[in-house]
Amino acid sequence: MTQTTNRFFDEIARVMNDAAGAAQGVKREVETVVRGQAERILRDLDLVKREEFEAVKDMARLAREENETLKARIDALEKKLLGS
Repeated sequence: MTQTTNRFFDEIARVMNDAAGAAQGVKREVETVVRGQAERILRDLDLVKREEFEAVKDMARLAREENETLKARIDALEKKLLGS
């Protein structure tokens, strides 16, 4: 009786291990499919990467600073011209 019970529990443990392995495989497959779909959707949305956004943001900041400097120079020249 003891040996039969052990064999029964061994079989149950083996089936549970197989089920857990199969579940892990299904989980990996679902993650792969979802990741692929998400990447495709993001690509179709034509979104920019963070690095590209930061680069353009820096370029805009520099252009704004340069415009402010040029505006100050123009204002100074206009004052000088009108003062003469």
